[in-house]
Amino acid sequence: MASNVIELKAAATHGNIEQLLDTVTITCTEDIHDAAVNLANIAQARGMQIAVCDDISSKEPMVDADGTILNADVFQWLDDGSRWWEDHRLALHSPLPRACRYESEPFWVNKHGFNTRWRNSYLEEIDLNDFEKRSLCKAAIVIPVHLPFGQISASSFISMDRDKEDLSEEFAQHGVLFSQITRRFVAGYVQAHRTKRRIPSDCVLSKREVECLRWAAIGKTDKEISMILERSHATIRYHIHRAGEKLDSVNRAQTIFKAGQLGYLGANS
Repeated sequence: MASNVIELKAAATHGNIEQLLDTVTITCTEDIHDAAVNLANIAQARGMQIAVCDDISSKEPMVDADGTILNADVFQWLDDGSRWWEDHRLALHSPLPRACRYESEPFWVNKHGFNTRWRNSYLEEIDLNDFEKRSLCKAAIVIPVHLPFGQISASSFISMDRDKEDLSEEFAQHGVLFSQITRRFVAGYVQAHRTKRRIPSDCVLSKREVECLRWAAIGKTDKEISMILERSHATIRYHIHRAGEKLDSVNRAQTIFKAGQLGYLGANS
C-alpha cells in the first residue's frame, strides 16, 4: 500500500493543551476514572470516539481503581462486535496495532493506505485488505505510544460519523492534541499499575559488555565474538556473564532481552 506523507499542525494553543493535559494526568489508580472521562470528553467534543489499549501484548482490559473496564463503561464501546478488547486476535491481525509496532508517530489510516509524517516502508507492506472488518472502522487516527521496557500502546480515534473514510482534516486540526493527551493518559495509567520490577534500577553496562551483547544479539557465539573483538574466549564469557549479573538475568537469552528493553542494543540488533 502506498504511504502518504503528511504534515501535522498544532491547532490548539500551548496554554490550552497544558490545561487539557492536566485533566488526563494520572498519578495513582484513583485518578484513572476521572482522567478517562476527561479523555473521552475531549475526543467527543471534536467529533471522535477514543479506544485505548495500554499494551498490545496483554489480554487484560484497562480498568480503573474499582475494576471498571474503561473501554466499555467510559469510552462507550458497547455495541455487539465493538468490544474489540475481547478479541485477542486483533493485536496480531488488525492493521492498527500492527502498525504501532513499526511506527512511533501518530498517523491516520483507511483502506487506501497509511498517512504518516514520513515514508515508512514497513507500513507499506501491511495488508489492508478487508480493512473495515479487521479494524472495526472505516478510518482511524492512531496514536502509538512506545513505553519503557518494550511496551507498546495503541489508541485510536474514530469519527462519530461511522461512514467517514477521510480523516485528513481531523488529523490536521487535532492530531497534535490527540497525540499529547493520549501519551499523557497512557503513561500515567501504566505507571500507576506498575507493581513488579523486572529490571534492576540504575543498571549501567560497560562499553565492552554492550559490545559483546550486540554481537550476541545477532547470533554470534562467544568464540565468534572473541575473534571479532580480538579478545579471549574467557574474556567474552566474563563480560556477558557480568552483564547478566547486573541485569539480574537467569541466562544469556534473558540478558540480551533485558539489555534490548533498556535500549543498550539499538535498532541494529
